Amino acid sequence: MEIKIVKPAAEDLKTRGVEHWPIWQKEASVFDWHYGDTEECYILEGQVTVSTKDGKKVEFGKGDFVTFPKGLSCTWEIKEPIKKHYNFK
Repeated sequence: MEIKIVKPAAEDLKTRGVEHWPIWQKEASVFDWHYGDTEECYILEGQVTVSTKDGKKVEFGKGDFVTFPKGLSCTWEIKEPIKKHYNFK
């Protein structure tokens, strides 16, 4: 299972309607998470490292569009408080 990270064009965000998605915020912290559905999110603020159960690490932050696959179990390490738009498929 792969976490996908892209730097989207403003047009892509508009086409997806990202500005209408809910916003989630969280302070610097570490926690485990499991994705029961695919999640797409656009990072407005913050810096995060996500570690998957198979030992892979990905880093993302402000301006990144991230897709987490359904069924993924991972650990979030929020290094700088995060604010993101999110959408579950």
